[in-house]
Amino acid sequence: MTVLTVDDLAISSPLQELKAEYEAATGATLEVVRRPFGELFSTLTADLTAGTGRYDACIAGAWWLGELVEGEYLRPYDAYRKDARFPALALDQVLPAPRRLLAYGRHLYMVPNDHDGQVMYYRRDLLADPAHRAAFQKAYGYALGVPATWEQFHDLAEYFNGKDLNGDGQPDHGVVLPLLTGAQGMFQFMSLSASFVIGPSNPHLYWFDPRTMKPLIDSPGHVRALAVLTELVKSGPKEMLQWDLGKGWDHFLGGRAALALTWGDLGALAQQEGSRVRGRVGSSQLPGSREYYSIPEQRWVRAQPLNRVGNTTGGSWAGVISRFSKAPEATYYLLALMASQPKSEIYAARGWDGIDPGRRYHFLPPRGTGRIENYTAAGWDRADIADFLQAYHDNYSNPLQLPYLRIPGAYSYWLALDLHLVEAASGQLSPEAALKAAAVDFEDITIRLGRERQRRSYRASLGF
Repeated sequence: MTVLTVDDLAISSPLQELKAEYEAATGATLEVVRRPFGELFSTLTADLTAGTGRYDACIAGAWWLGELVEGEYLRPYDAYRKDARFPALALDQVLPAPRRLLAYGRHLYMVPNDHDGQVMYYRRDLLADPAHRAAFQKAYGYALGVPATWEQFHDLAEYFNGKDLNGDGQPDHGVVLPLLTGAQGMFQFMSLSASFVIGPSNPHLYWFDPRTMKPLIDSPGHVRALAVLTELVKSGPKEMLQWDLGKGWDHFLGGRAALALTWGDLGALAQQEGSRVRGRVGSSQLPGSREYYSIPEQRWVRAQPLNRVGNTTGGSWAGVISRFSKAPEATYYLLALMASQPKSEIYAARGWDGIDPGRRYHFLPPRGTGRIENYTAAGWDRADIADFLQAYHDNYSNPLQLPYLRIPGAYSYWLALDLHLVEAASGQLSPEAALKAAAVDFEDITIRLGRERQRRSYRASLGF
């Protein structure tokens, strides 16, 4: 039984750890094949389109699902889930937002594993410092605290930018937002922009009009969000326009930034040896907006209370079973074993394996049944983990969620957006011009892939 996964020892390590247990339980032989991130999808689809069945399963990104299901390349696991021969899989333990990514149409395809989403990280020690509190109050006219709005987030980033934040005598930065083209910077814009577009009167329309597939990425809400992002860039290191995630995370872990917007990996890495911020990292769901642009109503809507929107931004890497697998039951057994509660509790607590929390037994009472001792034993600071889990529970429990794009060509749309975001962040284009250019590229991709095919897939992904 062969599993294809990304060429990252951390992400592939759970598969290697399960090898002996899995082989003893099933009599199968497990082979793990790793490929670089940029080659993973093409390696899988080459095998699927040829129908050779070289790979029984793949640890896949959630944005692949529409393309793989529409191509009839995957085997659903509905029939296996309640079969007593397999490890128990309690899908009701997965919080609502990440649970929606496991199914497409009427069937289950992704076996839960990682639960990606983006939250805000802030330096708890800086916000509690009396000198900073007094200076911030004087400069901005309100108390320094965890930012609830993007305006407050901007003020904090601006205030801390240029100050020495780690005691080395060198000026540091208010925020770090790695934005290297092709290195997943567009995900940060998606998460930030959600509260400017999605709201109670518009819970779904963000990417396209589901009737026509007309791009919506250049709506006034998106434009305002990109203007916020371009302003935030001024409070970060100039070099971050050429930084990938690793460089950006290292900057924060070295104590050189007050704020960050990213995935759960950063919270876990902050607890590792070499981090200069362990015990100082607060986490919160992302800030919100006081108004959002309702695309159906074509107007700005004042939010009462503050408009906050959750997200499942990222890969949420999870196992899928090839339609051409010669051993589908043995394949599902492995994926279910990796998803079982005893395994998942370990993965989520240690964090370095890239598996982020998203199930009720990951969270502390009263929000879940998790035990803080699981996290402190893995090296977490008690205050850091309490904030971290609260942030993710709030994010995934939010009834408003950024719609996840799961149609053929999803990553092509995102890469087009990524290119134009950097043009705005670097000052080459205005936010409005950058997003108009992105909308043109979106339309070209839709025409190339077939408008009616894309429309059907998009509506299915939204549950229409």
